[in-house]
Amino acid sequence: MSDIQRIETNQRMSRVVRYNGLVFVGGQVANDRSEDIKGQTLQVLAKIDGWLDKAGIDKTRILSAQIWLKDIESHLDGMNQVWDEWAASGEAPARATVQALLGTPDTLVEIAVIAADK
Repeated sequence: MSDIQRIETNQRMSRVVRYNGLVFVGGQVANDRSEDIKGQTLQVLAKIDGWLDKAGIDKTRILSAQIWLKDIESHLDGMNQVWDEWAASGEAPARATVQALLGTPDTLVEIAVIAADK
């Protein structure tokens, strides 16, 4: 399976996997979880930009995004404000946003994306 490329991989997971024309970026959370939803979303999107860059592509190649929010009623508007400023104009991916119990109580948002390779 040498046609599968894994970036930043360990026994548990890979941060990015490239296969068959697709780039999968695993779920990203903020490092500084003392921030509000806007601050955490900014951090997460910056991390996604960094992983896409390591894969040699950018956010204009994102096909799909999965977003998990701790509290959709309280956090959706703030997350969407940051997302809308970040997203490439005219390049919106298919997207799902749901409320979920996240890995730690102070995690407000987690985002994973799938992008098209070059």
